[in-house]
Amino acid sequence: MSKIKTEHVFTSESVSEGHPDKVCDQISDAVLDACLQDDPESRVACETLTTTDLIVLSGEITTSSKVDFEAVARQTVADIGYVSDDIGFSATGCKVFLCLHPQSPDISQGVTEGAGLHEDQGAGDQGMMFGYATDETPELMPAPILYAHKIVHRLAELRKSDADHYGYLRPDSKSQVSIRYREGVPVAVESVVVSHQHSEDMDKATLEELVREVVAEVIPGKLRNKDVKYFVNPTGRFVVGGPHGDTGLTGRKIIVDTYGGVGSHGGGAFSGKDPSKVDRSAAYMCRYIAKNIVAAKLAKKCEVQAAYAIGVAAPVSVNVDTYGTGDIDDQVLKNILVAGEIFDLRPKGIVDSLALKHPKKNGWHYQQTAAYGHFGRNLFPWEKTDKTEALSEAAGGITW
Repeated sequence: MSKIKTEHVFTSESVSEGHPDKVCDQISDAVLDACLQDDPESRVACETLTTTDLIVLSGEITTSSKVDFEAVARQTVADIGYVSDDIGFSATGCKVFLCLHPQSPDISQGVTEGAGLHEDQGAGDQGMMFGYATDETPELMPAPILYAHKIVHRLAELRKSDADHYGYLRPDSKSQVSIRYREGVPVAVESVVVSHQHSEDMDKATLEELVREVVAEVIPGKLRNKDVKYFVNPTGRFVVGGPHGDTGLTGRKIIVDTYGGVGSHGGGAFSGKDPSKVDRSAAYMCRYIAKNIVAAKLAKKCEVQAAYAIGVAAPVSVNVDTYGTGDIDDQVLKNILVAGEIFDLRPKGIVDSLALKHPKKNGWHYQQTAAYGHFGRNLFPWEKTDKTEALSEAAGGITW
């Protein structure tokens, strides 16, 4: 009997830096960057809301840095490209409301080393965090979300770098990529959806041609064929967009931020949170671990989970799932992680090993994470694959 080939189609979406929720994520992370600039111990939980010509910053911030929060918000909006007063949202014309106060001392004592019930720095909250990696792309990311990101990212680059040719593009856009898998391997792009905000006078055919050019540039030829279905601005018109067209909120694109729906998600958002918040830092560490496991060829795909209790340093549980693709048993990998000799899963260990309090010194900043995905781009320290040799040696010394 011949082997039956299993097939499925998986879809992921991305949104551009001008999407209203992403505007909020970037403002919140720009505030975090500004606080960490002169005070690496800053405690930041900054939420942003945007709507027609309005920005609201709220949350808990304790920092010794002198930050002009309004100026940070306006500069972020300008950098995205909202600089025209005639589209309902602009960096100079919008109102900015500040509703900020210090972090609760009850939380602070649990995450300040030596201040709480435990000597070590504790987790900033309870919860479970996940990291994922797969060998289906060079970036060790799921293909649908990776290419969805690349489409809107490239369109934004063109919009910003060549206004003479692409002046009809406005900042807000979304993409969606559907890929057919055969026996777990991506084999063909089934469809591409792009909705892009534009000027009144844009010719729809011009945008359709541009999208096809960008897809040909960012998606490998082996995945493209003449049968790819394109849906470009399928409503026919997208002039009103950005925060004028839809209210934006920080943390509302958590699947876009991670793996496009592949694997699990603990539910916590990232942007606007300093690295004492394990919602963010532990998710980065779990990605770091999963990526190194796959890069070491110990598995073809891997998901790592860590769970925490507020104020407690050690994770309450650790789990590894290689979906049956591992060269060694998942329990062995878990035992390697729990031993703590290669990866330190305590909050302070995570922050120190990934240098999360000093991003600028290491050539990146948090605002960069807030559009086009927190994972799959090598400018971030959790994308390094510098633990593969240590993992291979540890795994080679264990029999099962």
